Amino acid sequence: MRATLSLLLLILFAAGGGTLPAGTWGGDHIRLEVTDKGARVEFDCAHASLSGPIPLDGEGRFSVTANLVREHAGPIREGEHENGQPARWEGKVSGNSLSLTMTLTGSGETVGTFELVRGREARLTKCL
Repeated sequence: MRATLSLLLLILFAAGGGTLPAGTWGGDHIRLEVTDKGARVEFDCAHASLSGPIPLDGEGRFSVTANLVREHAGPIREGEHENGQPARWEGKVSGNSLSLTMTLTGSGETVGTFELVRGREARLTKCL
């Protein structure tokens, strides 16, 4: 029974691609923290989070939607809410490299395209 389950999981992973591997992915102006429960991305002046794993297709591609919250310099004011905008995360993972494009779904504005490496520290410059 256990061998059958292992074989089934191997077949499903090969056919579907699995999920984006957990860990810290870093790049210029971006840090992505992936866990088995979701992901959080931090930019120089924004952040976003996603509940649940990021599914990959058989070629390592993904497309998910999460809320993007723009930040500003200084502390969050009393009564200030983190109003975000829906954004589409699209990308492709190949080994320890990840290409990610984030686009606001309402306006179609591209937030940016980023190259990340698993295990690499991010290079962030927080809002001034």
